[in-house]
Amino acid sequence: MTTSTGTPVYADPVDLDEHGVYGATALKVENGGWNRPRYPFQGRITADGSSGYRAEPDRYHLYVSHRCPWAHRSAIVRILKGLQDVVSLSYVDDERDGRGWAFREKRGADPVNGFRFLREAYEATEPGYAGHVSVPVLWDRKTGRIASNNFFDITIDLGTQFEAFGDPDVHLYPVELREEIDELNEYIYVNFNDGNYRVAGAASNEAYAELRARVISALERLDERLSTRRFLFGDTITESDVRLWVTLARFDLTYNPFAKISERRLTDFPNLWPYARDLYSRPAFRDTTDFSAFSHLGPPFLDPAVTRIEVEPHRADWDEPHDRDRLTS
Repeated sequence: MTTSTGTPVYADPVDLDEHGVYGATALKVENGGWNRPRYPFQGRITADGSSGYRAEPDRYHLYVSHRCPWAHRSAIVRILKGLQDVVSLSYVDDERDGRGWAFREKRGADPVNGFRFLREAYEATEPGYAGHVSVPVLWDRKTGRIASNNFFDITIDLGTQFEAFGDPDVHLYPVELREEIDELNEYIYVNFNDGNYRVAGAASNEAYAELRARVISALERLDERLSTRRFLFGDTITESDVRLWVTLARFDLTYNPFAKISERRLTDFPNLWPYARDLYSRPAFRDTTDFSAFSHLGPPFLDPAVTRIEVEPHRADWDEPHDRDRLTS
């Protein structure tokens, strides 16, 4: 979005001295763990519009971030399902201070509303909003409000409710597998997606040991699952693969060096690593990924009383051949 003179509207630069670090108080150490903020806008998109939000072209816009794995999922599904000309998308700036996500020159201005800060979308939806400002945000142009910021639902709706406009041959959440996908998604979320944050939030050596063991166990279990199948449910990519991949992609550069989880890198897992490269070789994953945005630095909430292993960030060769097509039946 630009001004009447054609000048793009941007937020002023990040100023940590003036505004502090966003999310620095998200963890309450006395509770002994990570407290994920609430995602209060949970509208659902439906093909028939029965929810109040009908799936239709040019109505919805995704605000996402290259740094956020939850937002990354939405960007991937949008391309997998062939919705690039149906649901528009833009990126917030990689960096944020206490004011939250913003629009700056590096990633471009807000093309829909001309907001400088994403908080403005939240305040337009709920005046006086004082909660967590997260991505992804699915903005509804028709009502001028956020339809959803609940990342759990956004990819499901993009993958299932736009059948009249997207690729009819792509089924990321097939009816016959939904119960199994839901079960595996929950396991991946608790033990890996959110599990990394829980390790970071450990408030005692005992909790740290237990929580990192869960993440390592999940990696080992998923690695074994992928020893005999190309993707988590066989020969085709599903919602579960998208949810797993965005965290795998950040493990060696972000989660492991930040939370100090495992001496083993992603590259040390014989099946997970080629599986991750197999997905990265596809445009939906590659074209939405900017490894330069995956900083290993996070909010300063690691408890200094917890003794952690030493882990350094590692940038691997994601273009190395994967040889996973041998598993396709």
